[in-house]
Parts: sequence; structure tokens; C-alpha cells
Amino acid sequence: MITKEILANVRRIEIRTRKIVNEMTAGAYHSVFKGRGVEFAEVREYLPGDDVRTIDWNVTARMGAPFIKKFQEERDMTVFLMVDISASGDFGSQRSRNNMAAEIAAVLSFSAIRNKDHVGLMLFSDTEELHLPPKKGKKHVMRLVRELLAHERKGKGSDIKMALDKLMKTAKQKTVTFLISDLMCENFEHSLTVAARKHDIIVLHLMDPLEKELPKELSGRILMEDAETHQFSFFNSSAREKKLLQERSEKLIERNKEICRKAGVDLIHIETGEDYVQPLMNFFKKRGAK
Repeated sequence: MITKEILANVRRIEIRTRKIVNEMTAGAYHSVFKGRGVEFAEVREYLPGDDVRTIDWNVTARMGAPFIKKFQEERDMTVFLMVDISASGDFGSQRSRNNMAAEIAAVLSFSAIRNKDHVGLMLFSDTEELHLPPKKGKKHVMRLVRELLAHERKGKGSDIKMALDKLMKTAKQKTVTFLISDLMCENFEHSLTVAARKHDIIVLHLMDPLEKELPKELSGRILMEDAETHQFSFFNSSAREKKLLQERSEKLIERNKEICRKAGVDLIHIETGEDYVQPLMNFFKKRGAK
């Protein structure tokens, strides 16, 4: 249900992200994400140094002088946002993953319409929660942001494989797809590889600092609940257990890097305790330089 509080949060996100969008679209976004190809613009007379392969022989024959075809980039691009809203995303030592995911998705959405691109949205857990087909315009993006903030989740778990398979069935043309998730999921490697053959996929891995390292002052046995299964377990916060937790998180990060490397997709690692703007800007600069 859309409440006054949600509408106020939508407005707050729009204001907060405006400056970020201006920075991101100052050439970086356009240079990184290209359109679907090139389209014919006009013909003009041939000039020394022009590529002879662009000569329009029909016009040349009619005019009695060489003319060439000019082309321009076709900017009609589709940005698709796949946002994991599973229960594990409710966790956050400083802010929840789901809250950060919504704001990042809003930034990318406003960036897309600033560049006159289409933008669509899929919210998923262990089922497809919501699907908004790609459209242009601010009105569409404002609805998208409202859904990011107001959607009432039905599922608890996370199924990235299912979400990627849905993308392949519904997206008929190539998209630039941002997959935003904590990646606490198994068996999605093959689907990611297949989807990456058709779509330009960027994975945004959101991780909370407490998943890497517990506070030093924490001691004793800690009762913990799994947000997705609701199973309880005790964690012994000894130095040994803290070290094992750190090693486990490092292995998870390396696993995700390897999965993305093999699939040929870009990976952006973002911690919820940090500002997400810099990792995004670093990605745009690095990719734009390629």
C-alpha cells in the first residue's frame, strides 16, 4: 500500500539521487553503455580521407559526384533492473541491503531516463514478485521507485536462476541488466552464463560489514536466526570462530568473482556500511576507458 511515508521516501530518494545522477551522466554513462547499433542519418559529398566503404553508389550515380552515407549511434537502449528482495536483505548493521538496493536501483533508473533510455524492473525472491516492462519517462520511473519501496514481499528465499531464466523468456532484445543481490544463492552459474551471451549484465553484490567481521568487543554465545528459513542457531564468538567467519566471507567473495569471471560479466562489490556512489563511479570510469 502506498502511504504518505512511502511517498515522502520516494521524494527523498529523488532529491538525494539527483546530484549523483548528474555526476554519473556527465559523459560516463553514455560512453559506457552504447545503444543497439547505428542508424542512417544523412548523405553528404565525399571528402578526402572518408572511408570509401561508406560511399552511396546510388546517390553518386544520380549526382555525378561521390556521396557517402553518414551514420549515428542508435541510442534506443533498454536498462533492466533485477532486484533481489529476499528476507536476508532485511538485515543491516547500519542500513538494510534492501534499502540500499532500492536507492541504487533508483539512481540507475534516473540515469537511464536522463539518457532517454527505456528502463524496466523485476523484483524477485524465490519467485518473481513483480515485473514492470521497460518504458521511458519520469512518470514510469517514479512508479518504479514506489514499487521498490512499497512492495510487500511474498517469498522468503532467493532464486537467482529463476530470475535469470525469466529475463531470457521476457526480454526479446538485448538489455543492459543490473542484477542487485547479496548472491546468497546456489546453482545460478549456468543461467548467468547463458543470459550474458545475449545481455550486457552487471552484478552488484551487496554485503554487510558484519558478514565479514564481527565487532571485537562481542563475546560469548550468540543466538542467531536465519531470515529466510527462520531456523535458530548458536554462534560462539570466540577468536577462532570470528576468524572462520572472516574466511567464509572471503571465500564467498572469491566464489562470486569467479562465477562472474567465467560468465563474462562485470561485478561491483558494495558494502552497506559504505557509500555506494564511489564503487559505481569507479566502474563507469574503468569500463568507459576500455
